[in-house]
Amino acid sequence: MERDIDELPKNAANYEALTPLLFLERAAVINPRRPAVLHGSTAYTWAEIYRRCRRLASALSSRSIGPGCTVSVIAPNVPALYEAHFGVPMAGAVLNSINIRLNAQTIAFLLEHSSSKVVMADQEYFSLAEEALKIIADKHKKGYFQKPLLVVIGDENCDSNSLHAAIKNGAVEYEKFLETGDPEFAWKPPKDEWQSIAIGYTSGTTSSPKGVVLHHRGAYLMALSAALVWGMNEGAVYLWTLPMFHCNGWCFTWSLAALCGTSVCLRQVTPKAIYSAIANLGVTHFCAAPVVLNSLINAPPSQKLLPLPRTVNVMTAGAAPPVSLLASMSDHGFRVTHTYGLTETYGPSTVCVWKPEWDSLSPETRARLHSRQGVRYIGLEGLDVLNQETMTPVPADGKTVGEIVMRGNCVMKGYLKNPKANEEAFAGGWYHSGDLGVKHTDGYIEVKDRSKDIIISGGENISSLEVENLIYKHPAVLEVSVVARPDERWGESPCAFITLKPDAKAGKNEEAISADIMKFCRENMPAYWVPKSVVFGPLPKTATGKVQKHVLRKKTKELGPVKKSRL
Repeated sequence: MERDIDELPKNAANYEALTPLLFLERAAVINPRRPAVLHGSTAYTWAEIYRRCRRLASALSSRSIGPGCTVSVIAPNVPALYEAHFGVPMAGAVLNSINIRLNAQTIAFLLEHSSSKVVMADQEYFSLAEEALKIIADKHKKGYFQKPLLVVIGDENCDSNSLHAAIKNGAVEYEKFLETGDPEFAWKPPKDEWQSIAIGYTSGTTSSPKGVVLHHRGAYLMALSAALVWGMNEGAVYLWTLPMFHCNGWCFTWSLAALCGTSVCLRQVTPKAIYSAIANLGVTHFCAAPVVLNSLINAPPSQKLLPLPRTVNVMTAGAAPPVSLLASMSDHGFRVTHTYGLTETYGPSTVCVWKPEWDSLSPETRARLHSRQGVRYIGLEGLDVLNQETMTPVPADGKTVGEIVMRGNCVMKGYLKNPKANEEAFAGGWYHSGDLGVKHTDGYIEVKDRSKDIIISGGENISSLEVENLIYKHPAVLEVSVVARPDERWGESPCAFITLKPDAKAGKNEEAISADIMKFCRENMPAYWVPKSVVFGPLPKTATGKVQKHVLRKKTKELGPVKKSRL
């Protein structure tokens, strides 16, 4: 250890573990009566939210749920999921927010892999949780399986029958569960900021589980960093169009407590609901995938409430927004910020910082510059594009392709129970994103391809390999390769190139076979994984027999984008 100018030690007065949980306590003291969470006719102040989170932490603790335990939540953007981001770690436990679009088999794997002791499910998705738990129970028929504590989250906006059915089946209703907790519960911050605060799954499959574990320190730094790079103001009114189960809402769950802002929950994202919230609830910020932005621009005039009462800040990530979309968003009164990141980096960790000198450039040039993934967040210490063989930085020429790598406090602890994946991900002292990109002369990076063949459809990550593995199970399929195809509605969607078995066409035409394969896909994979298009024929291969996916990607561009009318 290098010698400092002194030998002064850390002590209780000058050092404490970083955690975003203390943001909530501060917000309740400073603005106890300010609206913290709005959902339909329900409204909670910061003082109320703090008491409810302490009740949740107390209720969990009284049931021996604390350090080393995982609490899984299957819910859309409702107040209970927001409260879980504080109440669960206040009990010392780890939050696992699960994607509601996954099927029961995938959710079963996530619950078992994360060793979930509690499962909280929104009433609309409670049957999905039950089905997932039944899959686990059936798997352990000859062994011991302790069913987790089940809590059902009621919502006045839903049919009450599903809530009553869940309670009848033995679940505890969320509000009743909170009543068993102490609103003055004396929770304690973590002693070690390296303690886990959340886990999120990148793929959620049984073939290659990737449970990304995040720590309190990273959550604290990213919550502040995300707000700073976006220029969020104190008291911001944030609309939850981005699912909170996506990278913990890109850490804005915790940012809003730091800023004493207001969360406006949106159970179902529609253009009408977004425009209405902007007009009637004072919304100043929201995050969304390009597909949502596209829906705002192309919404019927009857659903648009224009002009906007104020400039509304929008953060988008994923596939670069088209030039026309960025121009239209600006014309409508939205200010778009383009970011890039991964679950492994707490969500977006690079931002295309806008420069004033770009204002005088042509719309096309501005949009091209704006579509780049940009520079590192304030809270990310390292970002580069490296030659994959030499691990040296590529030249900043905008042409030489390398792998995008990150390092710093806003990189995950690692993958749960997956040492091999951790060794690969952290090789050479960097986190390897698996994305290929270039570095421009101004230092801004730009993603060019995805070496992991991930398809980003409507903001959701889809592994082409996993879609292929499922399609291969269809009896008519000899070979299959899945790549991204431009999609007018979703940005991009899976396109399956299939070679049929010699006897598959017996008595059938390709249209009938295609329909049968699509039916098979819908029955065996999450809906958003299902290919939107199928192309039959031989697959292009190298001399060693490897499928040339770059040839297939070129073919999808020749085919043109999937039209909006296609299901």
